[in-house]
Amino acid sequence: MSVESLKQQIAREFGTPAVVIDLDIVERNIARVQAACDEAGVANRPHIKTHKSPVLARMQRDAGARGITCQNLGEAEVMAEAGLDDILISYNLYGSQKMGRLGALLRRANVTVSADNPVVVENLSEAAAIAERTLPVVVECDTGRKRAGVETPGEAVELAKLIASLPGLEFAGFLFYPTETSWPETQRFFDAARAGVADAGLEARIVSTGGTPNLVHLGKLEGATEHRPGTYIFNDRMMMACGAATLDDCALSVYATVVSRAAPERGILDAGSKTLTPDPGGGLDGFGLILEHPQARISAFAEEHGFLDLSACNERPKVGDVVRIIPNHVCVVVNMVDEMIAIRGGEIVGVIPVAARGKLT
Repeated sequence: MSVESLKQQIAREFGTPAVVIDLDIVERNIARVQAACDEAGVANRPHIKTHKSPVLARMQRDAGARGITCQNLGEAEVMAEAGLDDILISYNLYGSQKMGRLGALLRRANVTVSADNPVVVENLSEAAAIAERTLPVVVECDTGRKRAGVETPGEAVELAKLIASLPGLEFAGFLFYPTETSWPETQRFFDAARAGVADAGLEARIVSTGGTPNLVHLGKLEGATEHRPGTYIFNDRMMMACGAATLDDCALSVYATVVSRAAPERGILDAGSKTLTPDPGGGLDGFGLILEHPQARISAFAEEHGFLDLSACNERPKVGDVVRIIPNHVCVVVNMVDEMIAIRGGEIVGVIPVAARGKLT
């Protein structure tokens, strides 16, 4: 089927805007990253917050991934319900409501959690008591991103010792999310922290690094045991901009229809902020790449309106044209829809539910 025929079929059968994934590219991306992890001697623990789908998580697992990463309990609960095990939740969890859910989850799945402060660590014992099972905990460490994480090796060691001293908890290791340039600093941090926990009679059996842009650094942290890439399964404009992907690696696109051309140099798409999201993608120009008209800019949004700046286009779309858009940030786009249309070889082959959509807690 031609691209134009496929676009018309999707618009006719599903309507636009529609989120479409190419399974041929998805499988190629999964295989490429799994091979890179295998070659580096580092386990692949993909982050499912990009696709939020047990179907795709199983594809990653079946290709060789060791477990999965989730960003919150809701995602982890959905994945465990679908039979996925060995789950790392890479986020501080706090409060009795979440400890009750974590305890219930721990009864039916192998779960590791991260923490970066004593308050969070101390409340984790509640979940272990509910589950009547030991809960492994990794210490999150900041080496330049300035997000979450302890900022010194000394703090990491003290938190590891606290974890090991509390009932129901096991110190399991360290979790890092280095910037693309902070890997030497990360090595120094880890070396000092590893020596410190060894002096305390503890061992870091998990040393986890993360990020699709950091795949180029696989194997550079001596002692790393696993990596947590997420966006690589689909890729997006941000990954293209940082050199982690090419256009041929982008598996997800948003199909949208031009619904207005009120003036020669502007138009309106039926994909607004509720579809493409206003994520600037770290300073990218516009809010998506239109494959049919790469000189066009999606310059602004209303909720259901994508504002087109066509001033740089020699050939301009007409009302009724269906276009394909590579979003700036694919993870937030997926969380806006209930399902993704799956294609293979230019043909529609099914629909994949976004089972963990809206799981924010």
